[in-house]
Amino acid sequence: MRRRQVIALGLALAASGLAGAAGCGAQGATGRGVRGRFAIVPQGDRWARVAGALATAAWDAGFAVSRHDQATPITVTGLPALAAAELNDGPTLLDTATPLARLAGEIEVVLVPAASKFRDFEDFGAHLLARPGETVLAGGPRGEPDHLLFGLVVRGLGADTREVVYTGYPSSVEVAAALLGGKVAAAAGTLADWRHDIRKGRFRALAVSCAHRVDGIDAPSLLESGVRVDFAAWSAAVGPHGMAGDTRDAALEMCEAVSDSAPWREVCRRRGWSALPLFGDDFAAWLATEIGRTRGVLRDLGLVDTDSTTCGPSCVSGH
Repeated sequence: MRRRQVIALGLALAASGLAGAAGCGAQGATGRGVRGRFAIVPQGDRWARVAGALATAAWDAGFAVSRHDQATPITVTGLPALAAAELNDGPTLLDTATPLARLAGEIEVVLVPAASKFRDFEDFGAHLLARPGETVLAGGPRGEPDHLLFGLVVRGLGADTREVVYTGYPSSVEVAAALLGGKVAAAAGTLADWRHDIRKGRFRALAVSCAHRVDGIDAPSLLESGVRVDFAAWSAAVGPHGMAGDTRDAALEMCEAVSDSAPWREVCRRRGWSALPLFGDDFAAWLATEIGRTRGVLRDLGLVDTDSTTCGPSCVSGH
């Protein structure tokens, strides 16, 4: 089975509720069905915590969260799944699901070892612009948010994206070793993964990916640094494709109630997520632009829409 078929099948299985519900007290939803009964499931393990938090907050807000076969499936997914669909020439979320709400995102950070020659983002950006092939970058696997962020940064700087050398690693532990060992010049990753080591002084943050500075991190935003990029590894809730009007309205009501609730704000604070509430048609319109942006940067990186059988220097690892 081709990978794009596997991805589409995975979303379909999650949407059918076969993956099980992520939430507390899910079986006890009887009597709470006035505003709809929902089975909240993650598309994959990486969204299990978000799905669990959404289910818990929805239950606390009075909505029925159930594993019952007749419950309406709500799937929690996000940017990596969107990128994977593009990489595998698969259908988009707009083709396979009903957009309900953008929920939260993980802010990314561009960082270097404490002893790096790059004093700040301006210094790093100038070197990357002048010598992209000599400025080895690192982060998570190719085509995932860290790689996408660097593609957007390089494009924002005006450098040749296909000249960028990027090495993908399975976790931040390997990225840290590569940085400290001098194998790479700079890395990108979620702020939650790197905040402790930045505070300990092992690494320095050059910039954060959101539109504003982050409390406790002595680094400008990319926008403040002259790069027009506002980026987060976002997560979202979607319903089945062709979701009926009344059911969609009830699901939107649930997502809006959760996003405005104290339990949801608390779990976001505790997990280091940024709340990114956007609902219904507004979310669908934003999602269309995000699909376009993601497709564009993957093309710039040479990962899609290329006649070559190799990726070129921008994808050093992962073959």
